[in-house]
Amino acid sequence: MKQIPVEIGRVVASKCGRDQGRTFLVTGEIDADFVWISDGKTHPIEKPKKKRRRHLKPTQTLHPELRKSILEGKYPENFELRAILSKEEG
Repeated sequence: MKQIPVEIGRVVASKCGRDQGRTFLVTGEIDADFVWISDGKTHPIEKPKKKRRRHLKPTQTLHPELRKSILEGKYPENFELRAILSKEEG
């Protein structure tokens, strides 16, 4: 079984912590162990949460156009992020 990578633009679910079970979008990579995640609500794009990769469960959903824009330095608005994640949850 192939491991799904935790990468920029991927929707992930938190496995640990007080945000356990909630979905986020990976908005940045720090190093091999940590990434930045945002949900547009409690952790907006302007203030993402630092989270260990091993504490995240990646989903099949990857947004390539969003990944490309983040890598170019153009971050989505918080309302757009909430809309993306609400589709994933519901």
